[in-house]
Parts: sequence; structure tokens; C-alpha cells
Amino acid sequence: MQQGPPPRRRGLERDAIVRAAIAVADEGGAPALTMSAVARQLGSYTPMALYRYVSSKDGLIDLMLDHVAGEIALPEQPGPDWRADLRAIALASWDMVMQHTWFAQLVHARPPLGPNMMRRTEIILQILTRQGAPVDEAMTYAALLDRHVFGGALQAAEERSMRQRYGIVDMKEMTAAISDLAVADGRYPMLSAWMASPSPVSPDEQLELSLIFLLDGIAAQLPASRNR
Repeated sequence: MQQGPPPRRRGLERDAIVRAAIAVADEGGAPALTMSAVARQLGSYTPMALYRYVSSKDGLIDLMLDHVAGEIALPEQPGPDWRADLRAIALASWDMVMQHTWFAQLVHARPPLGPNMMRRTEIILQILTRQGAPVDEAMTYAALLDRHVFGGALQAAEERSMRQRYGIVDMKEMTAAISDLAVADGRYPMLSAWMASPSPVSPDEQLELSLIFLLDGIAAQLPASRNR
């Protein structure tokens, strides 16, 4: 019996390419992100096939950044407590980046022009301008918040990678290793005393604490505080 033609391979879609690229970056970080790796993630495609749907690797990165930015939960509109709103956005942003650590490596290398990132910035500006901040000042505070959250997430991700390279399970193992050096040297009595019974603070806890300081600083610059 004569066989029919082989089934046609399903065509690529831009969203599938973006999701494949995110999977590659989630697995191997930003250095693993190549068009060849994305093509392999999709199946039997060549890198050149991807360029029918994305203009360049930079264009793909733009789509990836904005796609995962859409995972950040945002309020529909500012609530009565501006600090609670900004804290919630900051923590949701942190959670997203800790799931996609490559985001912190790449976000400052590309213009934040995707619709999800612009929506996030817009709601932060609405929250701050409702407290009397001019738009230019609100933009400065929004940038400070992003530098703090994304910069802290990058540091946390790099520290986690370092511990994995050296087989260190948690921060207690890290402090124990440093403690041996500090005690042996003898010149760091306060550091040695703390390390004898360490109480390391996790990156999540550090973020919570530092957000208090940052929001206190913003509050002090808002017109209601300056006009007292």
C-alpha cells in the first residue's frame, strides 16, 4: 500500500521560541543563551530558522525579559498604603528574579521598553505621584528601587553559584569555613566571636530589612515630609 506524505512539522511561533530561550537561561544562566541552544531546545530546528520570528539575539532577550516581568503581581491601581504597595511590588520582583536569575544579569543591558515592564513602572509612578512626588522624582525613586532589588538579586545569585561550586550547602558552612581562618589569624577577635555562634541572615531577610531603610528614605523626600 502506498504511504501518504510524512506529516508536516508544526511551524514555530514566537512565544514558543521565547519560552524555549527562558528554559535555556533558567538551566544554564545568561552565558548558556545562544541561538543554537534555543534551537536545540525546540527540537530539530536550525538557528537560522529562529530569525524568521525574532530579529536578533538582543531582540529575543528583550522578549524574554518582558515575558518574565509579566510574572510580577501588580495592583490594578494604587491602594491606601503606598509603602505596602511598593513593598509588595519589590518582593514580587525579587521572587521572579530568584526564579530567573539571568534576568538580573541582562536587564540593565537592554532598554526596559516591553509592555509588562512599562506597566510595572507606570504603577510605581502612580503610587509615588499620589504622594505628591513630581514625575521626575518618582522616576528616580523607581530606578532606585529597581537597582536595589535587581542588584541584590544578582548578588544573591552569584553567591549561590559560588557556594554550589565549592560544595557549600548553606551559610552556616560558609561562616564555619571563614571562622577557621579568622580564629587562626588572631587579629579579628570580634569577627571570631560572632562566628563562634553565627546567626547569618538570608538574602530574603536582608531584602526585607533593606526595603525598610529604602522606603524610609523615600518617605523623607516626599513633599508631606519636606513641608513639615
